[in-house]
Amino acid sequence: MPIDAQPSPTPVSRTPSRRALHGLDLLNLTLADVRDGLGPYLAIYLLAVRGPDQGWNEATIGLVMTIAGIAGLLAQTPAGALIDRTNAKRSVVIAAAVVVTVSCLVLPWISNFYLVAGTQALASMAGSVFAPALTGITLGIVGPRLFSKRIGRNEGFNHAGNAVSAMLAGGLAYLFGPIVVFWLMGILAACSIAAMLMVPADAIDDDLARGLDCAADQTCEQPSGLSLLLRNRHLLLFALLCAAFHLANAAMLPSVGQLLTKVVGKDNATSLIAVCIVAAQCVMVPMAILVGAKADSFGRKPIFLVAFGVLALRGVLYTFSDNPFYLVAVQCLDGVGAGIYGALFPIVVADLTRGTGRFNVAQGAVATAQGLGAALSATLAGVVIVGAGYSAAFLVLAAIAAAGFALYLLFMPETFAYEPRSTDVPPRTPSTLVAPAE
Repeated sequence: MPIDAQPSPTPVSRTPSRRALHGLDLLNLTLADVRDGLGPYLAIYLLAVRGPDQGWNEATIGLVMTIAGIAGLLAQTPAGALIDRTNAKRSVVIAAAVVVTVSCLVLPWISNFYLVAGTQALASMAGSVFAPALTGITLGIVGPRLFSKRIGRNEGFNHAGNAVSAMLAGGLAYLFGPIVVFWLMGILAACSIAAMLMVPADAIDDDLARGLDCAADQTCEQPSGLSLLLRNRHLLLFALLCAAFHLANAAMLPSVGQLLTKVVGKDNATSLIAVCIVAAQCVMVPMAILVGAKADSFGRKPIFLVAFGVLALRGVLYTFSDNPFYLVAVQCLDGVGAGIYGALFPIVVADLTRGTGRFNVAQGAVATAQGLGAALSATLAGVVIVGAGYSAAFLVLAAIAAAGFALYLLFMPETFAYEPRSTDVPPRTPSTLVAPAE
């Protein structure tokens, strides 16, 4: 039942143009690599090209990546708030793409630790804009009725972009050296700007984009106070579940990489990890599209439970053998769990914040929680590996995923057609609503 006695407004029926939809496709494809900056290529470049002679070793590189990660984590919620408030979403995306790219392209000309750390922190902060911007723009273009299906398509193009860029980066770096990654990023950034400009500004409904309920006559409720997010118990629970998912998931691939290094050596392990990444991304493409197509008919909860279940199973399967081909095959299950998670995450947040006008800031807040889970994951796995070995670490991560499964099953509601409890949202009064147009 709704909080008040008034019926919820009928969602606006949107008929997006083909140009806007094609622009979204291309934007998700080209931003896939730009949104994460240099990512793992940063460590390779600094160690292989700069090296100890210029003061770069594993410790200094790790510190730079930690600083950048913390900066990006702190920027998540403010980035979501910015996307909620601004009516210039295209300009924000373009500016962020430029900042990320310039911050990375200057690296060949700087070697000072503080300059490198500063540029990568800036890139990480700018990159935090992309996730809420893309989902907000998508909601503003297609409306709530088509949102689930479209998010699945977005994620499919994003994973395809990651797979293609990883293959291009690997092949071109083999031929021309690590420096080629910088030029590839510049090309992709230019393409992402062109894709963003393909989406007409008037195709984005800024009220819908922030999660407001708009009636067919285009009247919308006013945004709720930010304190609403802290009163929504199911949103807080979902943030905890997202943190648990990443606490279990984030350390699995790095731990497999370390295990492969011991089994097959450093050179072969690098190639096998590249295969793991590309294979998982290829699995994520159809999985994300399938989730988007079926989320409304199957419901969110059973599909999300599959993600937790597959994650727990993956952790257990790693303990059965250290054969490199077996480990690569098991890693492909990451495409199932992460593919489901990536597609459902914005859909569930949209469900839980519908009508509040705080969709994107809520995304940022939940993303901060998941980032904390991911940050703690590597430390937890490392401590267990040192104390009890790889099998024990994988089982601990699997147990966390299993606990997340149980918590979601027992306490998280189905969020399709979700209505907040009376204790989550204060009753609305006439003064909080926009009067209909005469």
